[in-house]
Amino acid sequence: MAMPRISPFPIAAILAKRQWWVAVVLALGISQGKTQTGNPGPRDAAPVTLDRVVAVVNHEALLSSDIEDEIQLSVLDPSRAGLGELTAPRALQQLISRSLIEQQIHQDDIQSEQPTPEEVAARLKAIRTQLPTCVRHNCISDEGWNTFLASHGLTQDRVQTYLRNRLEVLRFIELRFRQGIRISSEEVSTYYREKLLPLYPAGQTVPPLDQVAPRIQEILLQQQVTTLFDGWLDNLRKQGEIEVLDPSLDDPEKSTQAGNSGQ
Repeated sequence: MAMPRISPFPIAAILAKRQWWVAVVLALGISQGKTQTGNPGPRDAAPVTLDRVVAVVNHEALLSSDIEDEIQLSVLDPSRAGLGELTAPRALQQLISRSLIEQQIHQDDIQSEQPTPEEVAARLKAIRTQLPTCVRHNCISDEGWNTFLASHGLTQDRVQTYLRNRLEVLRFIELRFRQGIRISSEEVSTYYREKLLPLYPAGQTVPPLDQVAPRIQEILLQQQVTTLFDGWLDNLRKQGEIEVLDPSLDDPEKSTQAGNSGQ
């Protein structure tokens, strides 16, 4: 799920001091130390940190709770099958990328068609029937699906929002990068000879080119879209102002190595 957007946060003074840890202390913590008359309360009363800013992307704050949500919802991502739990540093990198994409959408005032309820329902059905972790819970049944949601601290509404946001980002990528790409018949033939044919053992019937050409064309198209998108996103990162305020989240590789050494 793309995380709920957070309004620009007044942190200029904080950034000027380059503080690594930034606590968002709400009135709840202060009120616990005072009585209704304004007099000090018990001496052991202390402010309660409910959330904190962990990164800033072009003056937009990302919170610790955003990372927790990203990790929790990663169970719905088919591409993470077999990769284990999403680490906090990598979750932050995903959030930074998504924030840059959504900021660009707003900056360009791109109006993409919202996914229909039918499209969201189709994506949900694919998750319930194909996601490995969901299959083990028999998510095709309502009882199994509800058990799966409860075991991961999710609700139906959160999943629906997650899927809608993912579809919106995919629509943007299609709109911006897919248009204008043309795959030639020569490229299709080359892929057929060099990539597809070697996959078939000797003596096995190989499908004719005209039968698999549409699928090959789609594969090549997606490869080009991915290449264009990755380059565009890399430029956004280089040009943007990205500040990671928590040093433990600043290097995903170090975090991964630390996690492996602790197993």
